[in-house]
Amino acid sequence: MKYPRILSAIAIENHTLLIEFDNKQKRKYDVKPLLEKEMFSALNNPAFFRAVQVEEGGYAVVWDSKIDISEYELWINGQPMS
Repeated sequence: MKYPRILSAIAIENHTLLIEFDNKQKRKYDVKPLLEKEMFSALNNPAFFRAVQVEEGGYAVVWDSKIDISEYELWINGQPMS
């Protein structure tokens, strides 16, 4: 199955991302469960967390070369918005 690509990502309150996909759907994704993993610990810094960007092609959101979250994860585990 092909998953929709990411058009935009905005960091909002409480370590949550607001993701818009290329199928015009939006989802909220809670990053808090990932913060316990060492790989994602830098996201505890609010300024760093707000610096989220969409990877070229829309296959992931990224913060730096070491921290990313795939479109699959965001789509499957994000909460749909009306």
